[in-house]
Amino acid sequence: MNYLAEIQGERFEVELKLEGEKVFAKVADRKYELEASEVEKGVYLLKHNNRVYEIYVDPDGNANVGNHSLQIKIIDPRRLRDFDKGGFSVEGRAEIKTAMPGKVVRVLVKEGDQVKSGDGVIVVEAMKMQNEMKSPKDGTVKEVRFSEGDTVNAGEVLVVIE
Repeated sequence: MNYLAEIQGERFEVELKLEGEKVFAKVADRKYELEASEVEKGVYLLKHNNRVYEIYVDPDGNANVGNHSLQIKIIDPRRLRDFDKGGFSVEGRAEIKTAMPGKVVRVLVKEGDQVKSGDGVIVVEAMKMQNEMKSPKDGTVKEVRFSEGDTVNAGEVLVVIE
């Protein structure tokens, strides 16, 4: 799953893949393989390179790791209402990806089109449900990588907006 994170005012793209208790994370260009567990609500243990980190997270997004306190905001681009509430904007290139395998049933834009944040760009059917993927930002459609009727795999980039 792909997220946007704002940590101490700095923005990062975060990609997470869960396999049991293992978490494969990519933050910007750094990759991590972690073992993760939630020991109680808001308390997590992360193991990385034979070191264990205990992390406390409060409902306001404050995280304490050892003696360090961080302000963290995580945004799921598929939930645009989070963008509106937090004033978070996507800068640069935005890639619209599918979360699960499916079939493209409608392409709502073409290369060169101008879109606004929240505009529908492509509709994918997965598990007998249609999901309209929306633009997370204002911009120009640079690429449409699939056509109506195409089958797509989880995580594939469908549309690129700059």
